[in-house]
Amino acid sequence: MRTIRDPPGRTTLDWQQLLVDAVHRPGIISSAYTAFWNYSLGNMIWAHLQCLARGIQPGPLHTFRGWQKVNRQVRRGEKALTLIMPVTMKRKRHDAVPGDALPHDKSDPSATFTVFLERPFWFTLSQTDGEPYKPLTIPTWDEHQALQRLNMTREPFRHVDGNCQGYAHGRTVAVSPLAYLPHRTLLHECAHVLLGHTAESTDLSDTDAATPRDLREVEAECVAMLCGCSLGLPGEDYSRGYIQHWYHADVIPDRSVQRIFKAADALLKAGLPPVPTAEADAPAV
Repeated sequence: MRTIRDPPGRTTLDWQQLLVDAVHRPGIISSAYTAFWNYSLGNMIWAHLQCLARGIQPGPLHTFRGWQKVNRQVRRGEKALTLIMPVTMKRKRHDAVPGDALPHDKSDPSATFTVFLERPFWFTLSQTDGEPYKPLTIPTWDEHQALQRLNMTREPFRHVDGNCQGYAHGRTVAVSPLAYLPHRTLLHECAHVLLGHTAESTDLSDTDAATPRDLREVEAECVAMLCGCSLGLPGEDYSRGYIQHWYHADVIPDRSVQRIFKAADALLKAGLPPVPTAEADAPAV
């Protein structure tokens, strides 16, 4: 039996069919997941330590020109962070091994060598100016009210990976100011909390007691997709692409479907205005 949901002020939607389409209809993988360089764990830790030492709020990293490409400008006077990066250098004659002829062909790997050096080319998001985050403006759904009713808090985005769109821990969510679809990212991160994923595991490691990582991402994005479609928000094709990236089966498990419907219901209702009661509507005597 198909489950039908009819959010106030919206066209009736078949949620079950949306989940069927999520694994069968083609989707789109957003380029936002590859817009920034994938830094090594060591560089991310080093950047975070520099931010703490200098009183800078940690966040996504980019070069001066890189920030310009995403419509942000490094503020005048800001000092760049240093990261360890590979530098290819030409081998000089005295660097050659005794007895070996020095190669003359630059395409020959033995003519060059790589060293790792600190280079001050990177700035964090808090060192730039750009458009601030604007809360969702949906006539029938209020972001602040939803977070309050669900006992969730929102914190500034502190992840140094600019490809990360958002994250959740405990009952706290964060959305990158650079997120391609911030409304869906917020719904996705709230879904992780409602589905119990953040309570299951703090390090997102797969254990016997926790939901597998791929299914966690599928459940959360399905909730975001159902809520987004119910509220008339764009991005359904990107949700399908994300779901299919993580999940390669033809059917979403029944237990997950039940959890997805329950979480989507709770998330939608939390942001909707309270329904007037008959007593409240009655005229005063």
